Amino acid sequence: MTPTSSSSTPARTPATRTSATRTSGAVAIAGGYVVPVCADPIEGGTVLVVDGRIVAVGADVQVPDGARVVDATGRWVLPGFVDGHAHVGLHEEGEGAAGHDTNEMVTPNTAGVRAVDAVNIEDEGFRDALVGGITSVVVKPGSGNPIGGQSVAMKTWGGRTVDEQVVSASVSVKSALGENPKRVYGERKQLPSTRLGTALVIREAFNKARHYAAARAAAATKGEPFATDLALETLARVLDGELVWDQHTHRHDDIATALRLADEFGYRLVVNHGTEAHKIADVLAERDVPVIFGPMLTSRSKVELRDRAVANLAAIAAAGVRVAITTDHPVVPINFLVHQATLAVKEGLPRQTALEALTTNPAAFFGLDARIGALEPGRDGDVVVWSGDPLDVNARAEHVLIAGRTVYTWDADAHRGRVVERAERFAG
Repeated sequence: MTPTSSSSTPARTPATRTSATRTSGAVAIAGGYVVPVCADPIEGGTVLVVDGRIVAVGADVQVPDGARVVDATGRWVLPGFVDGHAHVGLHEEGEGAAGHDTNEMVTPNTAGVRAVDAVNIEDEGFRDALVGGITSVVVKPGSGNPIGGQSVAMKTWGGRTVDEQVVSASVSVKSALGENPKRVYGERKQLPSTRLGTALVIREAFNKARHYAAARAAAATKGEPFATDLALETLARVLDGELVWDQHTHRHDDIATALRLADEFGYRLVVNHGTEAHKIADVLAERDVPVIFGPMLTSRSKVELRDRAVANLAAIAAAGVRVAITTDHPVVPINFLVHQATLAVKEGLPRQTALEALTTNPAAFFGLDARIGALEPGRDGDVVVWSGDPLDVNARAEHVLIAGRTVYTWDADAHRGRVVERAERFAG
């Protein structure tokens, strides 16, 4: 196992830690087979977390007096997994239309809307995330619009409100090419009803954002008032490189359009789904455009998925593309994230690459790698103790910590999981 190379994506300034990450004292996860992902595994290792952050990882870590000890003997210890593309809390399971806040599809460009304003942390999907060892998610608007809105990076448990679980309230802007916006607006007989029109909507929006940013700068220089347009302000942040452009796209020709638009406007592009990315993987690798691949456990439900195959991920990674894995929850239940990685390994994806696709890579794609995605000093104490190798389908997450705080345990006697300290969110 080789250390992960550092990402070229600039890290964001860590957000102020609120109750989701507030903790006191020290906790040591001791005696396990520690897999930092960013470094070689450690037999009989210890991860020491103090005040919510990892301070030491190694075989000879000195555990301070009074520290709480989680005995990981005979277990595997890994960083909490990261699902870089999900709709948990936005598209609530079992709630029908009442829990469906994924898209504001009244106009093709809704760049100003924010997922953080609609996430319900009581969605059952967050409990499922803990079962699957997932401690962080990037929750995104849906793919019905050419420009869908801003994504939020957040922890999967611990706050009384979503604000207390936020890592970054705005990390990317979701955009969609291909069948989805074409179908949604085509049924209304309005622009965009074709792939041509979808690209036009995006291109016109960024042209307006360029002029908007120039006018804003000129007004600031002259000390003149300037009227803020929230959609254009968001797109200007994309042009400035502050926000990632999160591009939903399946077919290789749509991926080529995504690359063309990124070249025109110079923004940081991340391809989501990438069903046919293997067909132009060398181009993606040359441009260092990452792919969040999946979901894999779906049927060929539409023509864009005709060439769907789990083995495609191995081919994409073999070309040198940085990859992550997604459930697109609730398309695939979020607790099956690791099982998709297992299937990908079965189809040729290297084990180390699979682990990076669950941890370090999605964190780096969104500039979150100063806080999450690996077991190393300085990062958040998001640690999961597994009964065995998590890429073994028989393994289960037995103990999940977020910022050093136990949030989930597996009760072997009752043969069920138990969320810990949930009532604390409503105390006081």
